[in-house]
Amino acid sequence: MALRDGEVRCFAERAARGTGAMWQATAAVPLDDELLEWPPDVFAFTEVVLERTQVYRFLFPPPRLVEWPPRRLGHWSEAVEEAGRQWSVWAEDPHGSAPDLVSQEWAVISERTGTPFDHVAEGRDWRLCEAVLTLHAVADEACAGLGVALDSAGGPGCIFRARGRELLARSGSLARLPGSLLRVIPKARTTPNGTSIRSFSRYACLQRGVADVRWYKVPARHAGTDPRTDHANLLLLPWPLRVRESDFRPTPGSVQDFADETFGLFEFAPPQRLDLDLVDRVLVAARDEVESIEAVYLPESAVDEADIDDLETVLGRHGVVLLISGVRQSVGEARRLPRNWVHTGINPTLVKGGPLPSSTGDQWLHIRQHKFHRWALDEGQIYQYRLGSALHPHVRWWEGIEIPRQELQFLELGEEITLASLVCEDLAQIDDVAEILRSVGPTVVVALLLDGPQLSSRWAARYASVLADDPGSCVLTLTSFGMAQRSRPHGRGASAVVALWKDPTRGTQEIPLESGAHAVLMTTCGRRGRRRTVDGRRPVDNVTDWFEVGVSQIRAAPTGSKPSGPVPHRAMPQLLDIAEVTILTSFAQALAEAVGSAPDRVEDVLADAPEGAPWRTKLGIVEPSTALGKAFAAITRATREVAPTDSALTLDAFISAVDNAVDEEGIDLLARKVLRSALEQRRFRIRETPSQPDPPRTPRRDGVAPAAPLENRRIKGE
Repeated sequence: MALRDGEVRCFAERAARGTGAMWQATAAVPLDDELLEWPPDVFAFTEVVLERTQVYRFLFPPPRLVEWPPRRLGHWSEAVEEAGRQWSVWAEDPHGSAPDLVSQEWAVISERTGTPFDHVAEGRDWRLCEAVLTLHAVADEACAGLGVALDSAGGPGCIFRARGRELLARSGSLARLPGSLLRVIPKARTTPNGTSIRSFSRYACLQRGVADVRWYKVPARHAGTDPRTDHANLLLLPWPLRVRESDFRPTPGSVQDFADETFGLFEFAPPQRLDLDLVDRVLVAARDEVESIEAVYLPESAVDEADIDDLETVLGRHGVVLLISGVRQSVGEARRLPRNWVHTGINPTLVKGGPLPSSTGDQWLHIRQHKFHRWALDEGQIYQYRLGSALHPHVRWWEGIEIPRQELQFLELGEEITLASLVCEDLAQIDDVAEILRSVGPTVVVALLLDGPQLSSRWAARYASVLADDPGSCVLTLTSFGMAQRSRPHGRGASAVVALWKDPTRGTQEIPLESGAHAVLMTTCGRRGRRRTVDGRRPVDNVTDWFEVGVSQIRAAPTGSKPSGPVPHRAMPQLLDIAEVTILTSFAQALAEAVGSAPDRVEDVLADAPEGAPWRTKLGIVEPSTALGKAFAAITRATREVAPTDSALTLDAFISAVDNAVDEEGIDLLARKVLRSALEQRRFRIRETPSQPDPPRTPRRDGVAPAAPLENRRIKGE
């Protein structure tokens, strides 16, 4: 389609703009040296330039008479990684000059702020292109560990990472820029294929658009440092097991004609409450099969909002740590539609596979991921699901739910797993949420559906394949057995396939619910995976790949763990909310990094957390609440109780001291749980090897030796 004269002039004016003017127009902040004080800000700038100019396309191969990586830097990959580490340390107290490589490349950019974008896009000023590409890589390396804690993230920079994680928890972005314009968020994994801009970073990504992001971190993991801790038993409850036609009904007064079509609203409102006794008996049977159940999943709209607390009480009695369930909301106040969401509940015990609790009632941590796209039941689907007596087939029925603003929630667990959840149609929409998912690359994407069977030939499998192939996430889709049985397209028989799992390691697996079974038990395991970038940096094995290793059918036990009757639920005040637990976990991870790699920095980490630290004002972060301040103080007391070994704290001594602590409750107990998890996670992932001589280094053209390579470490499982 031809452009109008005004549009042509607009594009010409933009192309003629320099990098400084373009950045000012995009981010509403000037392109000045203040950006250097916070690496995610510079990452955002370089990402915008790469996105607008697409100069990354020149790297395969580079233009004539130029080279990539630049030979003047010698070992470019090692120099970039080392500069990223140095930058993260300098950002903690940015006095004097930034690291040499950062200053050098920034000077090139600063001198050329008036260079027209079209010159950059065409590669005419290759030195500027080189500076942008190099600084983008260095900023990305400086962001390592701002999301998932990494083995390579040692003591240096641990305070910067704690601050960045707190900024992320408070604002939904790692950058100090206006979030309504640009957000920098962590990247969990990199795409294994392609040369798009998403292939040029491995620790951070840039997000813009209408969708907000929230990133939560809880240290829930198996206790200990044994390799067998790297697994999870998931219980899939594909309920309701029976869906009746009368469970669907029109919203009164909603049918109307519009644009020569008839539309109406419907609701899914089964009258039965959740059978908590059956939940209890299924868990008894599942725990007879395996030692512990870590997580329970239910499909879209499987649980009424009023049943969540009682369900979590039953799960807590069996030691379940994570609940991911579709929740339906009853019609509330007049003129307001109900909502449909994924409920994520985290048991405050925070320990997977631990001893069963002796009491119940502690309030779980909650995350809510709303549904953003209504289900539209057309004539074909009404016939397919046999709903004609409830919903007239000549009316186009839209799901009668409220649609809130888009906000995507990520949950990071203690095994370095990042989870994202979606509701049904949200999996299939190509919008801001889909782009964020592909950029972040969560370890697992869970899609809860009220849909037909989850066959590999149907729509959900096709969209799951997109995420499994690029960026390589595992995808679980789950529907109710009752809906799978109602689905009879073109007169075909019903299918019992209630779930579909796809991972990059073992491919696609259809998961049925066999006759007489009430649930499916799935075991998954983790292993080390590889992050790659296509800008010339060396690959690193510091991401977790998750894969399915076994599926079993579960039939409810004859009796439950307690006599039948009302579930005792004792509401207790919440010690910390989910954002505060995220901040506390981030602080504990920074402390574990210092203990493991730089014991001399332990006191600096402790001093950085409490209220009144000036860095929060500088980053625009609110002061910690009284409760969070008490949790910081509890971790500080626990740290100072540990007797140093050979004049320094060690991870083993610290873990032992925390494990031996008794007679604590409330905030103190929660703080110690978080600290122990962070210490054990780091101890599990890192094993020091005897020091080895550095490899020979080739002098650079300017006569300066390149930065030293990463310290030699061996990762368990290599």
